[in-house]
Amino acid sequence: MRTFPNLPLFTESRLIVAALGVTQIIGYGTLYYSFSPLAASMAQEFGWASDWVFGAFSASLLASGLASPWVGRWIDTFGAGRVMAFGSIGAAVALLACALAPNAISFVIGLVVIELASTLVLYSAAFALLVQIMPTIAKTSITHLTLIAGFASTIFWPVTTTLHEHLTWREVYYVFAAAHLLLCMPIHFWLARLTRNHHELALKAAMPIVKGTLPADRLHTGFFFMVSGFALLGFINAAILIHMLPILTALGLGSVSVLVGTLFGPAQVASRLFSLMSGNKLQPLSLAIISSGLMASAIAILLWSGSWLTGALAFAIVFGLGSGLSSIAQGTLPLALFGSMGYGERVGKSTAVRLVASSAAPFVFAFIMHWLGMGPSLAICVVVGLMAAVSFALIQLQLRASPP
Repeated sequence: MRTFPNLPLFTESRLIVAALGVTQIIGYGTLYYSFSPLAASMAQEFGWASDWVFGAFSASLLASGLASPWVGRWIDTFGAGRVMAFGSIGAAVALLACALAPNAISFVIGLVVIELASTLVLYSAAFALLVQIMPTIAKTSITHLTLIAGFASTIFWPVTTTLHEHLTWREVYYVFAAAHLLLCMPIHFWLARLTRNHHELALKAAMPIVKGTLPADRLHTGFFFMVSGFALLGFINAAILIHMLPILTALGLGSVSVLVGTLFGPAQVASRLFSLMSGNKLQPLSLAIISSGLMASAIAILLWSGSWLTGALAFAIVFGLGSGLSSIAQGTLPLALFGSMGYGERVGKSTAVRLVASSAAPFVFAFIMHWLGMGPSLAICVVVGLMAAVSFALIQLQLRASPP
């Protein structure tokens, strides 16, 4: 059964992706990218050092990672649309709870609830929705979605900063909670209603399915390498993005740090646009390997260039390109390797490990910077990126070793 019987599949998919794109921009912008511009004010109000505020944020990411497998099972059982609709309400309530926190303990609890809500509304759930309703074209739809959502950092870093010039961090969270209730919630409820029949048909095996390329005897090994690669990329992505402004400032680029940071989002979009314009000819595994190499190379450029502005600009662009391709791979590689059956739970498990690594990244990277300095810290990130590339390359060896 089609969601829109009178519309061609191409138009139908574009409409759904556009709607999801709006909610992903708001979701990532308010639940993730807004934290860094507001962290200093949060720390000042509660009398904390900035390291402890980022430590609280890391704890909240850890909690969301541990919850992701359960969320994946809910998505497979109840449908991604319903989970995302409920998540919109949860995100708004969580932002309000954090904004109303009377003390540091309740503030930390609020941060944890915010990141728990994020598992219900961000990429993992959105990718699963696309796989559930249109599995045969989900790869292209996921690329389209990441192309739109790539503007989240570009939009919300300056938006959050501008709002914070006139509002307290608590009042900024009030505005963000309203965005989830007034914009995201209606879209997600609409998608939940429209996709209900698709999910019921999928549960009855009446929908077409996509088969994975890994043979049955290599599924566990392939999954281990895939999860390891994404976890390593998640670590350096979180470490660099959360600390991007402090890193640039420490390198003597504080006056242009915002300019450098704003190039990250457009570069993400550019890489996804390239993937789209190429007709998605690059296989998901190739995207994962290339993204790992780009992110490692970007950090190496920054390490080598130091306070040279051109090098910093090149770093932001190359890192954004790698991060953009990584986002596509996170949604398409599990589908390509393992197929569409059980996609929600599988992606939930992968997301759990990645978020655990990401949750440790801000605190661990701050600790390493404090004790070893900027140069060794960036060098470690380069090595981690290369390790991710090796993990994905080992999957390629598994495929080549498969019997005909």
